[in-house]
Amino acid sequence: MFSFGFKHGAPVADLVWDVRFLPNPYWVAELKERSGLEVDVAAYVLENDTAREFFVLLEPLLLYLCDHHADGKRGELHIAVGCTGGRHRSVAVVEYLRKFLDRTPYNLNVFHRDKEKR
Repeated sequence: MFSFGFKHGAPVADLVWDVRFLPNPYWVAELKERSGLEVDVAAYVLENDTAREFFVLLEPLLLYLCDHHADGKRGELHIAVGCTGGRHRSVAVVEYLRKFLDRTPYNLNVFHRDKEKR
């Protein structure tokens, strides 16, 4: 699973989720230059009704897809989560999903493709 920024080009992945509907820290002066790896940036993205509802819907779907890909003997499932620049929202969401999937039997590789790009 990885984060990316749409402005840096769409990735090749089995699933691509667009999280540009979540609150954008880019427009908050004290958060703009930081990343979704930081607690207060992630809180800005994730601690609201929209994000909570998104995860209520996404978590069971993600487990369903992982289960069925594993049942199909598929070796890997590449999931990309994108926002505009790939620094804030997508990073925070991928890290949230990392913690969620850490409670499952699935091996997860995570990276943030565009986190350092401007």
